[in-house]
Amino acid sequence: MSSCPRKFVAVALGFLASAPVVADECDQLPPPSVTLRRLPEKLSVDTRYGYREITHLAAEIARPGTRVLGLTRGTATVRAEIRSPSFIERSQRWECTSPQLVVTYGHDPMTVYIAREFPEKSCAYNEIYAHELRHMKAYHYHLAAIENDIAETLRRRFATGGAWRGPVGNTQAMLQRELNDRWLPYIKREIGKVESTQALIDSSDEYERVAKSCNGEIRKRLK
Repeated sequence: MSSCPRKFVAVALGFLASAPVVADECDQLPPPSVTLRRLPEKLSVDTRYGYREITHLAAEIARPGTRVLGLTRGTATVRAEIRSPSFIERSQRWECTSPQLVVTYGHDPMTVYIAREFPEKSCAYNEIYAHELRHMKAYHYHLAAIENDIAETLRRRFATGGAWRGPVGNTQAMLQRELNDRWLPYIKREIGKVESTQALIDSSDEYERVAKSCNGEIRKRLK
């Protein structure tokens, strides 16, 4: 009776040894990845314009009737660099591609405008500049706050599972099109959500505080 199990095992081992091993050549590619980077924060100060011109620049965000003495303006910028190692299968009809995305986002340029009516190093200039630095910090903190959510969203789309497969020459174009049409606009919308925080900084009380600072210097110069 002990001979039956031995024959069964021998047959099973013989079957496993003779089975062909088929490797997916696409597995040779590195796994898909997403890297998110923030742009270096480069701040420039522009004092070429008077407060009337700055008020005009800020027309979309300033309260009606407000004279804008300083303005912080950042242009939301998103760039995507795609490195996609690929493998073309033997028929030359299909390829697999592993997206390696490097997405850079932030504000470029970032400019602080201070009305030329207020000379540099004057008390009024310093007060206005200090107020604009609060806006600058709001931009900074917002970019840091959204980083993890953006990275996780992109990784769920591009860096889970294996390589992308499609007709030869199509996968790179498909990837670029999806980035341009869906994901870069999404990141810009996330960056733009900082405007609600910026509006809180420009409260009526804050405007009044700045206007009354420096022993009335600001109001005197506006007259």
